Amino acid sequence: ILGEHLRICPQGYTCCTSEMEENFANKSRSEFEAMMKEAGRSVQMILTAQHRSFDSYFQDLLNKSEKALYDAFPSMYGELYTQNMKVFKDLYSELRRYYRGSNINLEEALNEFWTRLLERLFKLMNPQYHITDEYLDCMVKHAEQHKPFGEVPRDLKVKATRAFIAARSYAQGFLVGSDVVKKVSQVSLSHECTRAIMKLMYCPHCRGMSSVKPCNNYCLNVVKGCLANQADLNTEWKYLMDSLVVVADRIDGAYNVDTVIGTIHMRIAEAISNLQENKDSITAKVFQGCGNPKISTKGSSSEDKKRRGKVPLEAKSSAQALEMLVLDAKGNLTALKTYWITLPGNLCSKKIMASSAADDKCWNGMTKGSYLPEVMGDGLANQINNPEVEVDITKPDMTIRQQIMQLKIMTNRLGNANIGNDVDFQDASDDMSGSGSGDSCPDDVCGKRLSKSPSTRQPETHAIPKQSGHGINGASSRSLPSAFLFLLSVAFIALQHLWR
Repeated sequence: ILGEHLRICPQGYTCCTSEMEENFANKSRSEFEAMMKEAGRSVQMILTAQHRSFDSYFQDLLNKSEKALYDAFPSMYGELYTQNMKVFKDLYSELRRYYRGSNINLEEALNEFWTRLLERLFKLMNPQYHITDEYLDCMVKHAEQHKPFGEVPRDLKVKATRAFIAARSYAQGFLVGSDVVKKVSQVSLSHECTRAIMKLMYCPHCRGMSSVKPCNNYCLNVVKGCLANQADLNTEWKYLMDSLVVVADRIDGAYNVDTVIGTIHMRIAEAISNLQENKDSITAKVFQGCGNPKISTKGSSSEDKKRRGKVPLEAKSSAQALEMLVLDAKGNLTALKTYWITLPGNLCSKKIMASSAADDKCWNGMTKGSYLPEVMGDGLANQINNPEVEVDITKPDMTIRQQIMQLKIMTNRLGNANIGNDVDFQDASDDMSGSGSGDSCPDDVCGKRLSKSPSTRQPETHAIPKQSGHGINGASSRSLPSAFLFLLSVAFIALQHLWR
């Protein structure tokens, strides 16, 4: 029949009614959106599988260290352990909470552990004295110069902090990447794209050419126009993949989590041994600085009970497992780097089943023949002259812009983790306006921070990174310390007062 009633397909002779054309349009839209979600799911599966593998490995490492401590310490230290079991449990609990993303200052948590342990052990090793809380406060103040645990606390704090920061950021990076793909893959097609996809996929049917494949370059122009906003993720997406690769090298290299996390129990045992071996000299120095405590009326218990026997502590290395995890992750991350700009080509060749580039008897949007227009570039700005899809390059998709901001934030976090810095951001998996400062946070999050004890120093807080200066090595230059912002605001208020 004559095709004057058609609104999308060419208006020559056709075998489609208006209702059929509308049905084809709805069908093509739902099929294309399903293709996008399926492609996204495959990437999500890769990223979540990498997260699951590393998370399982890391948690197992921490569990084994804690179990080794619980198994060996009762025999090694007797009352020194049994009466202080909660101190050790609390430490491992805090380490797990930090790794899972809680707003904890790791250095403060470690300092708190050593302080509490020293207070408990000092009282146990001097049962003949009545030691008050005020006396313990004085003793703790002198501890830094006496170094009762030797160099272990300082050394462990440096190494464990770096390892945990790297591990936490690394695990978060996979989740953020997966979340971005999920949200971006669910973006609905515009009206113009629905028409273009219908024309590409089903107008050949209306012309009686159901077996003719779409021309490859024609398909690329349609899909690049429809996925122009998604292609703009490419730059920040590549930075995230590169950042994860660099931090993976740190985890298996300079900040080796197998060596550091797997030996925490051994370092604690080493610290306690240092204290026991130097008990007399340390006690004398404390008495000299804080005075002699009163003799206890309860009498003294036998402090020798604390050590019943020596059980050798070992760290079972899982370095080979870590190496394999990192190698596998790096291979997948490298393969995913170009996902957003190769997506149109993959959809055209594997899902829409476009013809080969050399085919001159393919569907070109009007008839069977060759397709002459050039293929557009990637991204929104390059679609201004797209011959197949009318794209308003002045109106970027806000959902996708928000996800670009999430990628920037996560890349910045990984960049700081690479150099051992802990940066406190609003959770990168949360939706953000994408228009302002990284110092902003929801009331419930800010409320939790304000409710923390004033002695707990917060991690360094950075603003959301700017567009320029990408990459791992430049990560620290992409963020502005909140202290500097505070000084600027004070100066501005002062100037306003002077102007008045």
